[in-house]
This record gives sequence, C-alpha cells and structure tokens, in this order.
Amino acid sequence: MFIYDQPKKKYQLTLKQRIGKVAFVVTGVLLAAFGLKGFLVPNEFIDGGVTGISLLMNHITGVPVSLWLLLFNAPFIVLGFRQIGKSFAFYTLGAVVGLALVIFLFDFPVITHDKLLISIFGGFFLGAGIGFAMRGGCVLDGTEIIAVYINRKSVFSIGDIIMIINVLIFICAAFILGIESALYSILTYLSASKTVDFIIQGIEEYTGVTIISSKSKEIKEAITTNLKRGVTVYKGERGYGGNQYSDKEIDIIFTVVTRLEVSKVKDVVRLIDRKAFMVMNVITETNGGLIKRRPLH
Repeated sequence: MFIYDQPKKKYQLTLKQRIGKVAFVVTGVLLAAFGLKGFLVPNEFIDGGVTGISLLMNHITGVPVSLWLLLFNAPFIVLGFRQIGKSFAFYTLGAVVGLALVIFLFDFPVITHDKLLISIFGGFFLGAGIGFAMRGGCVLDGTEIIAVYINRKSVFSIGDIIMIINVLIFICAAFILGIESALYSILTYLSASKTVDFIIQGIEEYTGVTIISSKSKEIKEAITTNLKRGVTVYKGERGYGGNQYSDKEIDIIFTVVTRLEVSKVKDVVRLIDRKAFMVMNVITETNGGLIKRRPLH
C-alpha cells in the first residue's frame, strides 16, 4: 500500500499582518507607560498582577519600576516560551523591554492628584495598553502566563488563580500603603480589567443563538434573507415525550450575531413561531463566515 505523507506547511504572517501586530504592541506600550508615569507611579497607586508587584516594590525600595518590571516578568517570558510559543515570547519580551525603557527614559506630565481620577483613568490607560498588547499577540504582565501554567496542574480555573494572586497583592498593599490606598488600587485594577475586556472584545460583543422550532426552515430563511446572517443547522431529535409531534426529528438552528442584533433575531423568531425555544450565550471571539468583523480586528 502506498501512503502519501503530505508535507507539513509552515504558515507565516504576511508583512501587513506583522506590521499590524507591531503597531498594536507599540500603541499598548505607550498607553501603559502614560498610565503608569502620568497617574499611578507619582501618586503611589498600584495595579494587580506583576505590574502591581513592581509598583509596590518601587514604593518600598525606591528602585525604578522599570527595573522591577523586567525582573519580575523575565521568568514568565521564559515560561511563555515553553508553554505558548516562540513568537509569543519574542513579542512579549519586546513589549516588556519597550515599556521599561519608555518609563525609564521619558517623562510624562502628572495629570492629576485627585485619587478617584487617578484610580479610574490610571487603570483605563494601563488597561488599554495591556489590551492593545494582547491584540498584538503578547502580554505586558506575566500574571496570565503563570495562571495558565498553574491551571494545568491544579483544580483552580485561570480566573480563580488571577483573583487569588491579586487578593494577596492588595492585602500586602493595605499593610504597606494603607487601607485607603489599597482600596483605590482595587478600583484601579477593576478599571484596568474592564478596559482590557473592552479592547479585546469591543462594544459589539458576539452572541451565539440556538433556536429549536418546528418551523426551523422558515426561521432559517428569515435569518439568512432578512438579517443577512449565516446559520448552521444541526440535526436533532425532540426529547420532550408529551409533545404533539409524531416526527421526533428536528432541525436546530445556530447563528452568531452582535449583541445589538439579538433583539432583531428574537423578533423574527417570535413572528414565525412564538413557541420556539431559544438559548443565547456570549462568544468572546469569532473568525470567518458571514460575521461582521469588529473594528481593528
């Protein structure tokens, strides 16, 4: 028997894609540096994760925060190389070194000394920087990397691990900086994390809609024709024993729309079959098909 082994293809990014990734990383570095030097560092506020630890050590020792960022992120970059890949580690190294250099070499104006504004907008710019860096294929904070590593060896989820790490950081901040500063720092972290979510997911968060109806053919045609959205049809079987249908087989429709289009889908389905069963769940990322691309994706 002759067996043909198809040679493995190595897919590489085009020049345009590489430039786009670098542009995202550079933008992220500049935004994060502005958030740190313009808001957090001068006012002795911290964030969560490795950045928060670096800011805390800067307050304790007086050693520049840029040096601590390099020191604390170094082992996570190595871990990222082993766990995720060479490209990720390369971009992360460049981003972290770039952030450290920008913080060390350039001065940013101190925007405000109002504690509420510092916590909100310092977190916003720092989170925007982290988000753009992640869009470029790397991270500015190694917390996520260690969380992924621990997750594979424990029963804790990635979210649980990140939460535990940050709780410990803020407890230490309460003893070192005081309760009030620690509370404002928690607000900074929340602002940063929500900004990261917004940058990564965008305002048009996708929603997957599963529709089970005896009039699935009409619903499918309405979604594809009127809403111009693609659908996937699964072959299913009715499981409710007391229904009036002798034919147990049924087509199950699945479609993905933006959060702003969910109401349109619900209205169309209700017009065709008011008894249709619909399940909706959030989808963080999609690619291909008839999905409308998010801006900057």
